[in-house]
Formats: sequence, structure tokens, C-alpha cells
Amino acid sequence: MTITADVADVAISIDGLHVRRGKSPVLHGLRLSVPRGQVVGLLGPSGCGKTTLMRSIVGVQQIESGTVTVLGQPGGSAGLRHRIGYVTQAASVYDDLTVRQNLDYFRRVLGAPAGDTQRVLEATALTPQAERLAGDLSGGQRSRVSLATALLGSPELLVLDEPTVGLDPVLRVELWGMFHRLAASGVSLLVSSHVMDEATRCDRLLLMRDGEILFDDTPAALLASAGKSDAEGAFLEVITRQGPPTPARHVLPRKRPGHGARREHS
Repeated sequence: MTITADVADVAISIDGLHVRRGKSPVLHGLRLSVPRGQVVGLLGPSGCGKTTLMRSIVGVQQIESGTVTVLGQPGGSAGLRHRIGYVTQAASVYDDLTVRQNLDYFRRVLGAPAGDTQRVLEATALTPQAERLAGDLSGGQRSRVSLATALLGSPELLVLDEPTVGLDPVLRVELWGMFHRLAASGVSLLVSSHVMDEATRCDRLLLMRDGEILFDDTPAALLASAGKSDAEGAFLEVITRQGPPTPARHVLPRKRPGHGARREHS
């Protein structure tokens, strides 16, 4: 199920997106939109294409065909570089710098205000670790440093690839609270996860499997349409109704040049 919205209310619009890795099709003609000012969850099992979709959105993935429009511009446009915060699954930090030094470095690259370093330290609860070397941090703390770099400069869109993996339950709850506070301030967030219990924390859901979007609506609509009381059971019901992918879904159109790419900063 897909609900359309006015262009002014859409942060991300994708139409007919096909992507392949080598000879293998990964995304099969995706069509979706992400509303502005909401926390949108991209959920599905590992290997279903979530990261490829996110890379296509931020402009670092070569696409086969289709269009990706982000904040009113083609995905990967130079004008988007300071408007999008991107967090990859692997923490992007310099181990030989302290947390504060990492943030100061990326702040200068982005041209963000001097006070931004302290602001994002506090937003991600990293102030106690500010003077520690990034290489000495736990995996969860390193992930938080990557998230903090993405918050520098007050981006309009955050694309977060499994940001809560490896975090303890208390910190996960705190981060989801921060995501919703950001959304309330007007920031749009696309957050991927393979943990289905995080589905109910989102304003909207994109359920993905085998390179296709199976469901696009609110968590309440998912539970109601599937007749289930939990997100995992509802997702399994959606899969059952969808059935196995057919070969026709995986036929790609003739190749054409993809849109531009940019270097990842976080």
C-alpha cells in the first residue's frame, strides 16, 4: 500500500528504481516516498536491499534506472551535501583522535558553527567520553560518534543505516526519543533496522524484502491490515500474502547512466 503526498511535504521521492550489483539485480523498480518531518522506518531482513536503497538516496550508489529525488533535487546533487546527514553501518571515525577532535574536524569540513560540537555531544550523550580516543570506545559508543557527526550543521534529512545495532536497551530508547524530537523540529529521518520490535517506534513504515517494498503505511495500519498484535507477526503475514518473488519482477530495463555520486563523510 502506497500513499502519495504533496511534493512540498515529501523529503524523498523514488520512482522505478532499479539497482544491480555486478550481474545480480538488487532493487526491482522501487516506488516510494518519505514524508518530511517524520521518523520513517525501513525494516526488513539482512540482505534485502536496505543499505543499497539508502546509498541510492544519498548519491553514492550507481543506479540502473529510475529517479531519486531528495529535498527537491536529484539524489547525489552537490547542493544536498550539507543538507543530508548519513550514518553507515560501520562507524566512520578516526581512532587516533578524541571524540571532540573527530567532531571538530567534521564540523570544520561542513562549515558548521563552533558551538555545534558541544551541541551534538550533549544530544548523543557523549559528553563524558568527549576527551577519550575514539579507538578506545566500545562499539556502541563509536556508533554514537558517527551519529553525532551526522547531526553537525543541522541537516534537513538524516539517513541512518541500522544506528541502534549493538546498543543497550536504555540507549536505544534514548536514541529513538531523540529521533522523534528531531522530527518534531522539522527534520526528516529514514532509519533502517532488521529488528522488527523497532517498527512501532516509527511514524511510518517501509517493509522491504528481496529488493521490493511490500508495505508503506503507519504501524497501526500494518497491524490492522495483517490482523496481528505485534510487528513481527504482521510482517510475516505480509510476506505470506505476497508470496515468493516471480522472475518477471527481477527483469531489469536496458542500462542507462546512473545519477551522480558523492563521497561519504559519515
